[in-house]
Amino acid sequence: DVQLQASGGGLVQAGGSLRLSCAASGLSFYDYAIGWFRQVPGKAREAVACIDKEGSTYYADSVKGRFTISSDHAKNTVDLQMNDLEPIDTATHYCAATTKPWRYRLVRSVYQYWGQGTQVTVSS
Repeated sequence: DVQLQASGGGLVQAGGSLRLSCAASGLSFYDYAIGWFRQVPGKAREAVACIDKEGSTYYADSVKGRFTISSDHAKNTVDLQMNDLEPIDTATHYCAATTKPWRYRLVRSVYQYWGQGTQVTVSS
């Protein structure tokens, strides 16, 4: 069975940092692009950052310069370093994996596997 395990969420004050981690079992990140998405109640799940198997990255405008996505193929993990957090970053964060071409990285439906979500709460 394929499983993605997202971890690292928590409560932090504005300006603080968190590091989310997505660990996979049953698949290899050598074969998948990984996306971090976030969702708040009543809103659509949105892409925050993505990384493909060659290391190309994508960032939403709202997180550019503050978040960094990285992958460790040997450990089969993808991390999201989040710095200078703002209350608007408060959301449940999910990691997801897809074998579809990079140009579809923002399309939620192409991601075949999803982690369970980890809550990030940023207080003002």
